[in-house]
Amino acid sequence: MAKLENPVLIATVGAAQGLRGEVRVKSYTDDPLALGDYGNLHATDGRIFEILDMREAKNMVIVRFRGINDRTAAESLNGLDLYIDRANLPDEELEEDEFYFADLEGLEAVDAEGRSWGHVSGIYDFGAGDLLELKGQGRRPALIPFSEAAVLEIDLDAGKMLVDPVAAGLTEGPSDGLPPSISGGEPRK
Repeated sequence: MAKLENPVLIATVGAAQGLRGEVRVKSYTDDPLALGDYGNLHATDGRIFEILDMREAKNMVIVRFRGINDRTAAESLNGLDLYIDRANLPDEELEEDEFYFADLEGLEAVDAEGRSWGHVSGIYDFGAGDLLELKGQGRRPALIPFSEAAVLEIDLDAGKMLVDPVAAGLTEGPSDGLPPSISGGEPRK
């Protein structure tokens, strides 16, 4: 099997379900049942998984893959990450302000003065909203909120995103600690 050019994590296999080879799968799609819409799923070791049957369960889907016919085989998949190629994701369904996380990774974060704050190296959600991890040369990694206040503009073609360092928590505001728009400084664009 050829290696995926631009792999996107779409699901993670969990525990075995029953005796017939079914597994619990955590789907990273908006609609968990849409997991079957992207074709075969790929593991990093080159294995390809074809979905034969799928049904929704609480916070996950129960999946039966071709060739996984018993509990022992299903248990061997526990913790396996499954990928599709980025080209299989539909771009026409995205709204103007929606992005695939895979497209954000690697973007350079710059402020209005053109100063670089690093590149997006990861996206996390610990329950209070999405966070972008920025890694820059000579800097410790920083987490910033993926919000309209912190990330002002995203230009995928240029490979950059415009950030407000104060709203992103990368730097403090003026001496009174308030953002420029509140303290009388220039408003953010």
